[in-house]
Order: sequence, then C-alpha cells, then structure tokens
Amino acid sequence: MLIVRELGIEIGARRILSPVSFTVGNGEKVGLVGRNGAGKTTLLSVLLGNTPEHLRITGTVQHQGTLSHLPQEPVAGGLGVEPIGLSHVLSARGLDRIDADMQHARHALAADPTEETIERFTSLEETFRERGGYEAESEVARLADGLGLAEQLLLEDLNSLSGGQRRRVDLMRVLYEQPETMVLDEPTNHLDKAAKGWLFDELEQFRGTILVISHDLPLLDKSIDRVLALRDGQLREYKGNYTKFLQQEETRRLGEEKLGAHQDEQIARMKTLADSMRGQTEKRARLAKVLDRKVVKLQDSHVEVTKKERKVVFKLPHPPRSGDVPMTVEHVAVRYGSMEVLRDVNFITRRGDRILIVGKNGAGKSSLLRCLAGTQKAQTGVVKFGANVTVGYFAQEHEQLDFAKSVLDHLENATVVTEVQRRALLGAFGLKGSAAHQMPATLSGGERAKLAIAILAASDANLLLLDEPTNNLDPASVEALGLMMHQWKGTIVAVSHERPFVEALNPTHVVLLPEEYFDLWRDDYMDLIERR
Repeated sequence: MLIVRELGIEIGARRILSPVSFTVGNGEKVGLVGRNGAGKTTLLSVLLGNTPEHLRITGTVQHQGTLSHLPQEPVAGGLGVEPIGLSHVLSARGLDRIDADMQHARHALAADPTEETIERFTSLEETFRERGGYEAESEVARLADGLGLAEQLLLEDLNSLSGGQRRRVDLMRVLYEQPETMVLDEPTNHLDKAAKGWLFDELEQFRGTILVISHDLPLLDKSIDRVLALRDGQLREYKGNYTKFLQQEETRRLGEEKLGAHQDEQIARMKTLADSMRGQTEKRARLAKVLDRKVVKLQDSHVEVTKKERKVVFKLPHPPRSGDVPMTVEHVAVRYGSMEVLRDVNFITRRGDRILIVGKNGAGKSSLLRCLAGTQKAQTGVVKFGANVTVGYFAQEHEQLDFAKSVLDHLENATVVTEVQRRALLGAFGLKGSAAHQMPATLSGGERAKLAIAILAASDANLLLLDEPTNNLDPASVEALGLMMHQWKGTIVAVSHERPFVEALNPTHVVLLPEEYFDLWRDDYMDLIERR
C-alpha cells in the first residue's frame, strides 16, 4: 500500500509533478501512464524512496507492507550471494544467504557437534523451511516454465544472459518474493507472446497491490482497474482499465471544450452589452461596470481545455549514398566459453535493404549486431563494409551513451554545429528545454532511446544497426519510429519484437536464428516476431 500526501517534484526549472495526494490501496491494480518524458520513471523513483540530489521534493510518501520492485534496467551481477540467476531469484526471500549459512553451519556441525553448532544449524534450517526453501526448486521451475526460460540458464552468470533472458530472471525474482505490493516498470520488455499471456494471468490472479508502468496496452487493459495519468505536471485519476481511461479522457476533454465555448459566448455577449451602455445614462454606465466585473470573474474561472496530444513525428536526414553492397557478413561465429551462440552466419546487404534478425531470446541476435557494429569481436568470420559506408548503431542497453556526458554534449561531434541546432534536433525527438543539460542516468528508458535516435539523426550514417529500438517507447513513438525508418533511404539491419514497428519498417529480408538462414521476407515470418 502507498499513501502519498501533497507530493510535488521539480527538476531545474521544470515541474515534473504539481502537488498531489493519492493512495494505492490494498489489492488495487494501478497503471501509471504518460508519454515518454512525462516524468513517470522519476515519479516512480520518488515513490520507491529514491530521491536523487537533482530533484526538489515536497510532500510525503508512506509504504505499508512488503514491497518489491522490477526496475527497467537490471542490476549488474544480480542481488544474490552468487552472480547467477538462481541465487538472484532466491535472494527475494533471503534463501540464497540462508542456504550459504547452512552450508557453513553443516560443516561446523560435522567438525564439532556441540550444543552451539547443533542449535545454529537447527535455527537456520527452521528459517529455511519457513521461507519455503524446500519448495523453492518446484516454484522456481514453474516460474521459469511460464516465462519460457530454460532452467539451466539459471545456473549461468547473469552477465552472460541476453536482455530477454535477464528480463525473465528479474521477473521471476519479483514474482517469487510474493510481496504485498509489486511495482513493475515495463514488465513485458523482451517477452514473447506466450510469456506475456502467462504474465497477464499471473498479475490478474495476484491478490496484492500492483503499480505498473507499461506501454503494453493489452497488459494495461487486462491487469489493471485504475489509471494514474501523468501529463504536463498534472496527475489525474481514472477508474477502470486503459481503454476506459481513454474514453473518459476524451469525454472530459470534449466536456471542457463545450463548457469553454459556452463561457466564451457569455463573455463576448456581456462585453458587447457593456460596450453598448457606455457613454449613455449614468444608470447604464453603472450597469456596464457591473457587467465588466462579471466578465473578469468569468475569465478568472474560465475552464482550461486539455489539448489533444500532438502526433509524434521523427525524421532522419537523407543519408549519403553508399556503394551498392554496404555490408557483407561471412562465416561469423560467436562463443561464450563452451557455449556456442553463432556457428556460421552469412548474408549480404544491398543498398536500401531492410533486414530483420529473428530468433528466440539467447539465439544470438544482439551478439550478431554487436559483431556487425564492431563493439564485439567474433571468434571467426569477417564483416566487410562497402564503399562510402558509415555505420550507426543503436544498442539494446544504450551502451553507446556516455553517462559522463550531458544530453547536449552527446551531439558535440555531430553534423549539427551550433547549440541552437542541437537543441532543435533534441527537441524534435522529445528532449526539450532543461532535458538538454540532464545526464543520461537521470533520463527514463524511453528518453534514453530517443537520445540514441537523435545521435543517429545527427550523424552521416547510411547503414543503421538497430537492436530493439522500440523498448521503453510509448505507442505513439513506436509508430513514429517505424514510419521514420520506412521512409529513410539508407540500409537497415534490425532486431525487434514490436509487431507495429516491423509492419511499418516493411522488411525486405530476414536472418533466422538459430537456423542461420538468410531469406527474402515473407508475410508468414511476421508470426515469428513476437515469439522470442
């Protein structure tokens, strides 16, 4: 349960949230919605008790009961005593530490069975049992199966897992903890259709409280019963799911327009009448002043009509012309220790191609893109670039961003020269005003994605390598990104699980993993997009 009283948030000269009070009660399932950059992630961090120095906070936030958080980005190495998935999941109930302590106590008991060592082991074993330690294997197996994660991957180093595999492990940890309140930040990122369906059912059956940020509309429709909508520093509350919220929002806006128009008519009528009375009799002059006061009063109480959210439009500059064959990939193989991810990948691009890499989590999609971008070295094989080729790379976890640089400084070596031009470019991608001086760590996931896209727009790239570019973007931005890429005249190699983006991209070819098969795009390949 969350109790919020007069909470206000400001960053620099920008007001993220005007003071507001609300409660997320026991058993409620609440969706926090808003466009990228509205401040959802900032608000969430404050609700969780994280108050960075760059924020000015007023009001109070109170938690009641146990709370678990699914962050947008994973914690490096996990939270367990070992940097493996199983330890990370078990740490949700402290079982990883208790199990390690039991091992030490067991050895101490075997070496010296005193009353003290017996009591120590017995106490730990009882705590282990009470927290469900002996049922942990079956519970973890059920969660892994539901989310489509191979159990053996839970014994692998977390840093060796793909983005999709790691997301599943983090979800398992939150679900395994069984808290009274779950706070979920984009829980469906990287999930395939089957895993999403399973998660929707889990959240629907969960008896505790849920606060979720998500741009996955089916999740918001099926799993929530209340919406908190953040826009222009105002937080509004709506009963019902996301579809109901959209209907209520439009009804309210139309009501405001109608009332505003009626008030405008009244003001115009009274002004006209007052003006007609001036300069006549003293009595009529007094009536004119009375009407003037009514006009002022009505103007002060005039309804502020909520504007429709503007359509999102992104634009990339026309790229320099590359050679007919921008890139050739020959016999690329990637291994991590004894695990072979890619064996023998071969394909060739032609200028203007849109090539989609398709495969389940862990099939090597991101590894292949990193090899193409030159940020990872393949064990064997070669990537050759043609004449006049400049590569632009969008990394899934935004590794291309420098967290020691401000947003504006990321464009210092770009084709845009002046600060005015750079600010205009950032603004075109939704990073306006004071956001230009923020550091990447203070941006939301969606804003970081937009910064990465702005960097591409400021370059001379004519070959784009895109790894899940739609993660954390709101639906309007996903649509805008797909349309932008469709209209762009360069060459694209992309990984995406977002069907609307792929449909807008209109691929020409596909690389199927783990089959390592290169083929012309066919419509039936679309069914594989959400099967990750």
